[in-house]
Amino acid sequence: MKEPLDTVADAGHRLGDYIREQRRSNQISLRQLASLAGVSNPYLSQIERGLRKPSAEILQQIAKGLRVSAEALYVQAGILEQREGGVVRDVISSDEGLTDRQKHVLLEIYDSFRKENAALAPAAAPADGSSPTTPHTPAPVTSAGGTASQEDLA
Repeated sequence: MKEPLDTVADAGHRLGDYIREQRRSNQISLRQLASLAGVSNPYLSQIERGLRKPSAEILQQIAKGLRVSAEALYVQAGILEQREGGVVRDVISSDEGLTDRQKHVLLEIYDSFRKENAALAPAAAPADGSSPTTPHTPAPVTSAGGTASQEDLA
């Protein structure tokens, strides 16, 4: 059974691994990221090794240097719960082939699709949790006004 301190240590290592992975994928050296984030080289190294737990402000500076959302680092640090769409948002935010304006527009479009789908979801399933019913199709009516039988339709 893991102790609470083990969980904190795991979060620190997970955060450090994530920062290192993002830094390497963006081909940024430790020194470059430290400079971009406004922190010392040794301090950033300790964060990457899971030895230090940075503040939310430091995480925000690191996120800016990595060009990822601060939310992504907050989730890795255990400060925030992962919300739906977090991975997609992170990928868009970290794509160096897009301008900041393009990233913003893509995220707005993505959010609008998610909101639209969320609004449609209740219509697809009844609120009481039962399975949706098929639409009612009225029975064919004969010229005499009665309901047609299978033989009448054949």
